[in-house]
Amino acid sequence: MWTRRRKRIAQDGDEAVQPCRPTKTALVAAVDILARQEYSEQKLREKLQRKGYAEEEIDAAVARLIERHYLDDVGACQRQFDFLYHESRKSVRQICLKLQQRGFERSLIRDCVPQDTYEREKEAALRVLSLKFKPSADRQKMLASLYRSGFDSSALQAAVSEYTADIEE
Repeated sequence: MWTRRRKRIAQDGDEAVQPCRPTKTALVAAVDILARQEYSEQKLREKLQRKGYAEEEIDAAVARLIERHYLDDVGACQRQFDFLYHESRKSVRQICLKLQQRGFERSLIRDCVPQDTYEREKEAALRVLSLKFKPSADRQKMLASLYRSGFDSSALQAAVSEYTADIEE
């Protein structure tokens, strides 16, 4: 499980007295990485490659983690989507992009998205508007801001109308 680094030999031929530091195997490093945060298989591979592990060692470690259910892209994608969907004010489009950046496949992400997201998108857009704008702000600026944030056009129209309804009356 643990391997030791070789001692350095000084330039004059004598062994340098340096303590041998143990280095982790790819499997131990992967478990340590996953203990801190849940990652997709792709991101875990990238992290292990950056640490300098050989491709064969990474493949063996990932296979072992999948076998032991420490690494599950389907479950991880669903959990992360659910958290962002219910706890954030991001649009569904932004959530999908964020999960793609985290290394999940598009097909996995698409399976997580509910059929009807209109009400949730409208509520999230209202939260964004209340944090960013006063109800008397320019309607076009509100619409443009929500559109740039990836909200569905019908949901953002409804959110802006509802948000500015008190001012118009």
